[in-house]
Amino acid sequence: MNLFKKLYCRTFQTAFKIAIPFLPYRKPKIIKGMKGIPDILKKHHNNSVLIITDAGIRKFGITARLERILSSNGITYTIYDKTVANPTTVNVDEAVALYLSQGCNAIIGFGGGSSMDCAKGVGARIAKPKQSLAQMKGILKIHKKLPLLIAIPTTAGTGSETTLAAVITDAETRHKYAINDFPLIPRYAVLDPKVTISLPPFITATTGMDALTHAVEAYIGNSTTHGTRKDALLAVRLIFENLDTAYENGSDMEARRNMLKASFYAGCAFTKSYVGYVHAVAHSLGGQYNVPHGLANAVLLPFVLESYGKSIHKKLYRLAVEVGIADKNTPYEKAAQQFIDAISEMKKRFHIGNTIPEIQEEDIKKLSHYADKEANPLYPVPVLMNAKELEQFYYLLMK
Repeated sequence: MNLFKKLYCRTFQTAFKIAIPFLPYRKPKIIKGMKGIPDILKKHHNNSVLIITDAGIRKFGITARLERILSSNGITYTIYDKTVANPTTVNVDEAVALYLSQGCNAIIGFGGGSSMDCAKGVGARIAKPKQSLAQMKGILKIHKKLPLLIAIPTTAGTGSETTLAAVITDAETRHKYAINDFPLIPRYAVLDPKVTISLPPFITATTGMDALTHAVEAYIGNSTTHGTRKDALLAVRLIFENLDTAYENGSDMEARRNMLKASFYAGCAFTKSYVGYVHAVAHSLGGQYNVPHGLANAVLLPFVLESYGKSIHKKLYRLAVEVGIADKNTPYEKAAQQFIDAISEMKKRFHIGNTIPEIQEEDIKKLSHYADKEANPLYPVPVLMNAKELEQFYYLLMK
């Protein structure tokens, strides 16, 4: 990256870091189970809810308990269940039309990150009906209060229940972009381990490593605060202590509960401190090839950490000590490598490979441009890279 662009990126990032204490960040209020939802809705004078989910969750009856709870409390609901992985502008438009036609006044995002991103997109379009999602992409372009938004994560990974971001894919161009503004943070998050029990092992693993990526990228970036470092450390420790158990024994309620907590705190960390090039590259792969986001993050994470070199050795040393794979006397470089190796070993245990077969060489220039545009200047990464330098990761994933 040329010197002028580096200076611009670092100046932009420094300005945002200085502004963090003055910006209206907030953590969603936690509801421990779905039984608490009706009281929240009544408190806010909401009596008609749009539930946004996907066909798989609906098919397997995972929304049934919520539907019973709402019905028994006299709350009407409508379900939009066409959300796809990497939700599209079409998904949002369809759900907005349903919200309006059914007279809804609250939104529940029920599912993984895709359902919650779609729910946020719907909320944004309801708040600003005269603007398209494309006009809202980037940062701080919504400004208006959304309808009451409640998030119920069914995976312990995306952290979308805590974040100010919604990632949407343009249905025509397949370009994936983020909308970032404080009104997108859900008012409430329901952390109910019962809805995660049916997750298959591979999805448990990839979404868990998605949360790990959030926490690690937030921790090693240049815009951390005392609070985000604390949240990221807690999330990393919970993941190392519980992900294997959740993967091997999906009915272990304590492991599932702890993974939901890990996802929540990782989300809190990266909402303020942002992510890095793992996410930027993963988003481009999701937009172009529909590669699941958690899987792309898991595959990429060790490669990107290696590329940062000594700039993150001290921070990875602290993570390694936190999870017990190094002690305080271990040299920074050695501990950092042990941490990266531990992630690679985790991938092996979960049968996550090191390649993304869908990548086509002729797409790499375009994809790296998308990643560059997303990450720079916003993401406070340890080492700045331009589009040309980011191409290395796509070629690594083709081998």
